[in-house]
Amino acid sequence: MKRFLGKLFFYFVIFVFAVIMAANGYSPILTGGIALTVFLIGYMILFVYPFVLEKRVERVEDFLLSQKHKPGVYIHYVVANKIDDEVKTTMDKLMKKYKHSKALAVYKAAYGLYCKDMAAIGQAVPHIRYPDHRKYYETVLLLEEGRSAQALEHLESIKKRWMRSALLAGLEHKAGNSEAAVKHAREAVDASGGAQRYILHKEYERTLPQAVERLS
Repeated sequence: MKRFLGKLFFYFVIFVFAVIMAANGYSPILTGGIALTVFLIGYMILFVYPFVLEKRVERVEDFLLSQKHKPGVYIHYVVANKIDDEVKTTMDKLMKKYKHSKALAVYKAAYGLYCKDMAAIGQAVPHIRYPDHRKYYETVLLLEEGRSAQALEHLESIKKRWMRSALLAGLEHKAGNSEAAVKHAREAVDASGGAQRYILHKEYERTLPQAVERLS
């Protein structure tokens, strides 16, 4: 409710600002340009920052909970908290929204990982548009097949630090090397922000609590 009121107030301020400028004889182009700039700044603060950059997990959680009407955003909350029924419901909404779009591929791969369905990941991987995301899931498949040496070589080409560290944490945890797993898990959390940081934090609360205890 607070977030909604904040947005309402922000849009009201833009409207009043535009009316005042127009009443004082400023050109429509200048008025529209300034209003658009202010709107974009507000959008960055209200949406992009909490979704991508915010480091405080509780703030990210509040943001995700306020986005139930946006399945592409809300999916991060239900996956992170392993709410199985809502994960499936939200995925169904995404399937209807994107249908045959390639934008759906990364969601399908993530859902396959959530369900531990390697076949689903394998089907989605060729259609993932972003190289790092595609390599991430390719590495997941290599690890699942027990091809650790190839997986390590593959993940070296991933540019996103949190992805490399998360994969290494999983590899070390599976091998029983808890100290190394915690180290890499901390690196993954530190290198991430927003919804991705929230997902990692929640996962490590369950599997490697030492990695996030200092952040709680």
